[in-house]
Amino acid sequence: MKYLFSFILLVHAALHLLGFAKAFHLTEINTLSQNISKPIGTLWFLTFLLFSITTAIYIKNYKFWFVFAFIALILSQILILMFWKDAKFGTLANILILIVSLSAYGQFQFDKMVERETKEILKDAQTKNPSFISEKDILHLPEAVKKWLINSRVIGQEKRQTIQLKQIGEMRTKPNSKWMPFTATQTFNVQIPGFVWETKVEAMPFIWMRGRDKLYQGQGNMLIKLANLIPVVNESNNKQINSGAMIRFLAEICWFPSAALNNYIVWESISENSAKATLTIKDTSVSGIFKFSTEGDITSFEAKRYYGGKTNSKLETWRINMTSHKTFDGVKIPNKSNVSWKLEEGDFNWLNLEIIDVNGVVNKKTE
Repeated sequence: MKYLFSFILLVHAALHLLGFAKAFHLTEINTLSQNISKPIGTLWFLTFLLFSITTAIYIKNYKFWFVFAFIALILSQILILMFWKDAKFGTLANILILIVSLSAYGQFQFDKMVERETKEILKDAQTKNPSFISEKDILHLPEAVKKWLINSRVIGQEKRQTIQLKQIGEMRTKPNSKWMPFTATQTFNVQIPGFVWETKVEAMPFIWMRGRDKLYQGQGNMLIKLANLIPVVNESNNKQINSGAMIRFLAEICWFPSAALNNYIVWESISENSAKATLTIKDTSVSGIFKFSTEGDITSFEAKRYYGGKTNSKLETWRINMTSHKTFDGVKIPNKSNVSWKLEEGDFNWLNLEIIDVNGVVNKKTE
């Protein structure tokens, strides 16, 4: 895709040299029947340069390449309108370049939003003077949870305050729809429950969706845009989306087990290998049940969650099965899992996910 679009840019740029050559009588140009003055010919050359610069910075992956593209497109289309009889088909190329440029602008704005929101959720995290987990820190927990923390090797480890995960996987929107591959980055404030999850989903060849899920101060927000431009989902700050984001945070402490020790989670023993966790943010609480293997690995999480983020969404059973475990930075966590809705018509497995990298996050600007 990148090389094809670069080729289109270069060819379109080169075609503008015809107007320059015609104006300065550099060669015989039969495809342009109208006379072109030298000042206008200079504009044709300037447009060629702008498209060439656009191509170069696009290939170099500079995010602001669309700025040069917009200027080049304006000049190009003005010239095309002036010489419509001979140059009208150049409009088709300009439309294609405009669509891709608008998508790039949308991606730039989306990335800026994610960067701003990530800084926002991390701003209150205390990253100085880290504390370390000792055996006495887990004494009050149910046996199943203690076994999990010991098996996860968090004893002696630093208590996480912030963390960032890289993810890959596949998702789908309906039981019979096709799987769509995705990549994602998720940043957590573990000290004050919050996260920003941003993803890029390949909906179809050359068509991508960008998504962002967020929990901040107990309020959730889900945003999905097609081609970085067209909002498909934009739900925020209602009971359904708020509790869904909180349940998601609760389930995902499996990736940073030291969160189990924070006061915002209350544990209740259910059996030798299961425990109920209740997360409270401000005056709102959500709960879910973790199950563990006899060795202490998390095997599943299950909770009642609203199926969708709209105000008329219904509570359904939401289940995560952890299928594989791996050690990152000395801590053993589930690295592969699948997520399903338990619906009346049958189970709907909508997400398969793999953690590929785990990093501590230090927000230097807020220290």
